[in-house]
Amino acid sequence: MATAHIAAEPGDFAPAVLMPGDPRRAERIARTLMPDARLVTDVRGMLGFTGTVDGKPLSVLGSGMGMPSITIYAHELFAQFGVQRIIRVGTAGGISPQVGLGDVIVAVGAHTDSNMNQQRLAGLHFSAVASFELVRAAADAAVAGALDGQPTHIGMIMSHDHFYLPNSDPGWLPRLAQYGVLGVEMEAAALFGVAAEFGKQALAVLTVSDLLFDTAAQMTSDERETRFAGALRLALAAAHC
Repeated sequence: MATAHIAAEPGDFAPAVLMPGDPRRAERIARTLMPDARLVTDVRGMLGFTGTVDGKPLSVLGSGMGMPSITIYAHELFAQFGVQRIIRVGTAGGISPQVGLGDVIVAVGAHTDSNMNQQRLAGLHFSAVASFELVRAAADAAVAGALDGQPTHIGMIMSHDHFYLPNSDPGWLPRLAQYGVLGVEMEAAALFGVAAEFGKQALAVLTVSDLLFDTAAQMTSDERETRFAGALRLALAAAHC
């Protein structure tokens, strides 16, 4: 039955859901991948679609920005709609000098400055990690040439609570890079936490939209909407592995 944030019924969502932040990007992905896509929810303008890709069911739903928002949608999908796996398809700022503009990151885990996951297990530091099966499927697809030469990186990311934080420590970026962190975004750590809570699967596949160590290297807003085809192919491989 419908929830406070998703106006859908049981069976409206496929077992696998691709989850970009922007609801319009969700619509674009759905229309591109699934000629039979149907709208299953639009509460608060957060668009969700279900259809088939190569005969396999698939759903796409926007998550909004930030960990609290994606937690709401992931919780309801896992708890109420029978969803088994969620793959975040989004953007990230590149931290490591090994990462270039437009590269794809498959996140195996996410450090975070958020307290959301720490509230799950009081007194412990929760480890927010992706599902191995999904990481392996995305990595295998990349090795098999799904990205047509687009560079792919598999490793750790950082999920940040703040997009604007004027008093933040300017030294945290190089320190994260020193520890092998590839990029920063704002949702994955919380998604991994919700998946762990319900015994489900989750992954984040991210396109590098800007380089935080080079302020001149960044995609335009149009490029942010069009240069995610490679990440989408890896996300599909994970969705249907």
